[in-house]
Amino acid sequence: MADTLMEPVSFDLDGQVALVTGAGRGIGHDVALALADAGARAVAGVRRRGQGPRRLEAVELDMRDVGSIRAAIDEVRPTILVNNAGVGTNHDALDATEAEWEELLDVNLEGLFFACQSAGRHMVERGYGRIINVSSQAGHVGLRRNAAYCASKGGVEMLTKVLALEWGRSGVTVNAVAPGFIRTAVNAEALDRPEFVNEVTARIPVGRVGTALDVTAAVLFLASPAASFVSGTSVLVDGGWTAQ
Repeated sequence: MADTLMEPVSFDLDGQVALVTGAGRGIGHDVALALADAGARAVAGVRRRGQGPRRLEAVELDMRDVGSIRAAIDEVRPTILVNNAGVGTNHDALDATEAEWEELLDVNLEGLFFACQSAGRHMVERGYGRIINVSSQAGHVGLRRNAAYCASKGGVEMLTKVLALEWGRSGVTVNAVAPGFIRTAVNAEALDRPEFVNEVTARIPVGRVGTALDVTAAVLFLASPAASFVSGTSVLVDGGWTAQ
């Protein structure tokens, strides 16, 4: 008789409630749709209603406003939280301003923490939850002209580990997905410049930039029952950039 698994591997999200922040466009938009296709009730967290995918519910959520974050999460009560919302800059550290630094840390780290905290309260009480923080390869390696961004994403990586330690016994896993260069509507113009894309792909061992689907696949895995023993880690979706 052929060997079989004791239990089948499941990626089914039926009965789950997933909230994706920053789901109005780009990776967040695609992740929210993919979670819905996997069976979850997916809710798009957006700054203004009408910005999310048309076939999904939406909730107003401003990552700069802790009160807005708490209200949205109390309304949705997600069993899956994908912290995707983020902002970035691109210039020399000597040119960074206080306002710019504060904006990046407010959204990318402080807002993300309070979203985790708010969702974590419900998840710990329930005894189940999946939190996936969208970090970046910039949280693992330094990138010139990205001081504030790298600092914020490095913070996300360490925060993910701490929350995994604190909430693991309550049935809550906390992980990060760290994309590299991913083609989206936001950066398509830059990646359509041959000199720029050639410079980037020369650093990527698989020889191409990523797609939103590459990131979505990692999120779906971490959100699923199949990843029940994965916590406190970061899945790098960077084509091997940080292996160097």
